Amino acid sequence: MRPVSVRAARWLQQANYWWIAQVAFGFLWLLRRLPPERALSFADRAARRVGPWFGRHRVAVHNLTHAYPEKSREEIERIASDMWGNMARLAVEYLYLDLLLQRRPGEKIPDRLEVVGEENFLRLQNETGRPHILFTGHLGNFELLPIAGALFGVETTVMFRPPNNPYIADYIARTRGAIMNNLVPSTTGVVFTLARVLEAGGNIGVLVDQKLHRGSVRTTFFGRPCETSTLLPKLARQFDCDVYPAYSVRLPGNRFRLVLEAPLTLPRDAEGKVEVTATAQLLNDIVERWVRENPGQWTWFHKRWTLSHFPRADRGQVAAGQPS
Repeated sequence: MRPVSVRAARWLQQANYWWIAQVAFGFLWLLRRLPPERALSFADRAARRVGPWFGRHRVAVHNLTHAYPEKSREEIERIASDMWGNMARLAVEYLYLDLLLQRRPGEKIPDRLEVVGEENFLRLQNETGRPHILFTGHLGNFELLPIAGALFGVETTVMFRPPNNPYIADYIARTRGAIMNNLVPSTTGVVFTLARVLEAGGNIGVLVDQKLHRGSVRTTFFGRPCETSTLLPKLARQFDCDVYPAYSVRLPGNRFRLVLEAPLTLPRDAEGKVEVTATAQLLNDIVERWVRENPGQWTWFHKRWTLSHFPRADRGQVAAGQPS
C-alpha cells in the first residue's frame, strides 16, 4: 500500500485540479452567454491583463529576449501580450466553432477562413490511399487545420497532448471529438498507432514544436540549442511518404488564414533514405520562419530550449516521448 502521505498528496492534487477546472468551466459558461465577437474580445483583454501575473510570462519574456536580442523591452512585452491574447482566443473559440465556421449554402469554405494552398489540399484528396504526414506548430488557431482538411475530404489522424488537469483534458477531448475525428493522445504507444495509419494509406497530423523528454535529437531553434522529436523524421523515413507543412494565422475581424505548403524535399543519406537529424532541423527552420512572421501568435511560454540530460544514444533510439 502507498504511504498515507502519498495518497493524501494525490488527493490534494486531484482536488486542486477539480477546483481549477470548475473555475475555468464557469468562466467559459459565462462567455457562452455573450455573442462570439464580444466574448472573444473580452477574453483577449482579460488574458493580456492576467497573463503577466503568472510565472509562464517570465518564461515567455526570457525566451523572447534570447530569440530577439535586437528588440527593446517594450517590444518584447508587446509580443508576450499578443501571445496571451492569442491563447485566450484559442480557448474561447472552442465555444463558438459552430458559429465561426458557418458556411453559405453551396460554398465549401466558411466566410471566416482564407485558404492558401488549395491546390495542395486537392492533391491530397486525389491521392487517397497513399500515406501523407502533415505538420504544424502552436501558431494561431492550429486546431482549425484538420477541420480545413476535412472540408476538402482530407481526413487526418491528429496527435495531441492532453492537459495535465484530467477534468480539463476530458472537456477538451469531448469538445475536440465533436468537431474533429481521429484524435490520438500522445501517450505511450502513439508511434505504433500513427504507423498503422500510414501503413493503411492514411494521413497523420503532428505538432513538431514541442519539447520532448525522450526520442529527440539535438538541433537549433532561433539560433539556440534545443531538442526536437524524431517521431516525424522516423515515420517519413520508414514509409517514404510526402510531408506537408501547414500553419494557421489569426487575422483581424476574427478571421483566419490557413496555409498548406507544397510537400518538402527531405534531406537524404547516401542510401537515399530520409536523414533523421537533418529533417528534424528542417522542421525547426520552417516553424521558425512562421513564428518570425507572426511572433505574437506562438506559445513562447513553453520551455522549448531546456535540454535534457539523457545520453545522446537514448535520445536517438526512442521514437516518441512525453511533451513538457
